[in-house]
Amino acid sequence: MSKKGKVLLAMSGGIDSSIAALLLHEQGYEVVGITMKTWDYASSGGSSKETGCCSLDSINDARSLAVNLGFPHFILDIRNEFGNFVVDNFVEEYLAGRTPNPCVLCNTHIKWEALLKRADMLDCEFIATGHYARIRQENNRYVVSKGLDQTKDQSYVLWGLTQESLKRTLFPLQNYHKSEIKQMAIENGYADLAAKSESYEICFVPDNDYRGFLKRKVEGLEERVNGGNFVDRTGRVLGKHKGYPFYTIGQRKGLEIAVGEPLHVLEIQPDTNTVVLGTKEELDLQQMIVGKYNLIKYAKLPDDFQSLTKIRYKDPGTVATVSHLDDKLNVLFHNPVAAIAPGQSAVFYEGDDLVGGGIIERPKPLF
Repeated sequence: MSKKGKVLLAMSGGIDSSIAALLLHEQGYEVVGITMKTWDYASSGGSSKETGCCSLDSINDARSLAVNLGFPHFILDIRNEFGNFVVDNFVEEYLAGRTPNPCVLCNTHIKWEALLKRADMLDCEFIATGHYARIRQENNRYVVSKGLDQTKDQSYVLWGLTQESLKRTLFPLQNYHKSEIKQMAIENGYADLAAKSESYEICFVPDNDYRGFLKRKVEGLEERVNGGNFVDRTGRVLGKHKGYPFYTIGQRKGLEIAVGEPLHVLEIQPDTNTVVLGTKEELDLQQMIVGKYNLIKYAKLPDDFQSLTKIRYKDPGTVATVSHLDDKLNVLFHNPVAAIAPGQSAVFYEGDDLVGGGIIERPKPLF
């Protein structure tokens, strides 16, 4: 048994988890690799070829690296768990007029849970992933903060993790920039990993066409929702649309409607199959409600907490006052922000530290 302990490493076959394996191995951990097959691309019905973490090539790459470094590697088929939870939620959220974030849900409820369960079965003290994020212990809490390479920071998708999960989690890449990881791969004979393209698509929508995915998953959906009304804030009918699930908050392109000025999707009303349109200025909001929240840095959020709040992954964030509202959080932005989408994650930061996050509920319009 290693003095450092035994760690179960999630391996996608890509450069990040592969170099994480190399680093853990060099640091003296007893490494066990595991590759989770979450999705069968053939079942998505899309036009793209199989790529990414679930492909046979990626699984073989992960296994090959484990063999080279001399540690065991397992393949874990969690397609049923993933599909029943993440994919069903994805479909249900769009049908409810919201915009889901399946990566957050997968990390919180599938990947970490699956890793910890198998770690216990394999007598592993820790689990590890190739995320660009940092973790430390402070005031009897495990605190996640942004990765050292903030251009690759992935803390946004980790807000749902519990203290129980975090106390057993390692992020081997936390003190590295992506450029250093690529150089490390080249120096250790893994130049092919450094040259590998990275996918930023949802793994079960490989062609990035979520509308086509919904049509294939929900029989008769297109016929059921086609022909609803586009309206403005006053309720005036502006035209007909192709079905409310096929639009997202903030969308401007693809509306196929001409009224003399550019319009954006402001709101989606599934009960009446209505899509509300308005000007870019009408997209600006200053308040939202956040539910199903989880706190990481604090056990209880301080009163009128000042947070840099992100409403989407690439959002630079806006300063907001966050306060408790029964079992939800009320978020008041200090400056208006555009295109707040129900169903997306609101994530709160204090400096580089991840305070927590939750699911955006319907925001309050300024108009």
